[in-house]
Amino acid sequence: MSQSLAQIYIHLVFSTKDREPCISTVIQPKLHAYLAGTLNAVDCPALCVGGMPDHVHLLFRLARTVSLSDAVKTAKVESSKWMKTQGHIGHFAWQSGYGAFSVSVSQLESVTHYIQNQAEHHAGRTFQDEFRRMLELYKINYNEAYVWD
Repeated sequence: MSQSLAQIYIHLVFSTKDREPCISTVIQPKLHAYLAGTLNAVDCPALCVGGMPDHVHLLFRLARTVSLSDAVKTAKVESSKWMKTQGHIGHFAWQSGYGAFSVSVSQLESVTHYIQNQAEHHAGRTFQDEFRRMLELYKINYNEAYVWD
């Protein structure tokens, strides 16, 4: 085959350092747009970005020529720099790790709906509970001592 083709969708999740709820409802839409723009700039089109004051969810198509770790690093580094320019958020930082989950084309609508309705999902569930659930759904073995920083 002379042509390389790929269609890989990723549901990326990461939190603020120590899960500090420092993403205000005022800054959330701007941050989400900035994250989408950052991914788009590295040829990883964002389908949906959402979250809560202590974490974000990003659904995007991974570029054929970009590694997952590079896409994540770019999104986190650039958005962290941007957040530090937004007034009182000078100490802002993301957690060092992340969760990345593959999404089939048939599930894109469902994952988009999930991301768009984060407030509803977190009415009775913490970020840690949500993340543990995702790890279990994807059958990812993890050590609780190393998941949180």
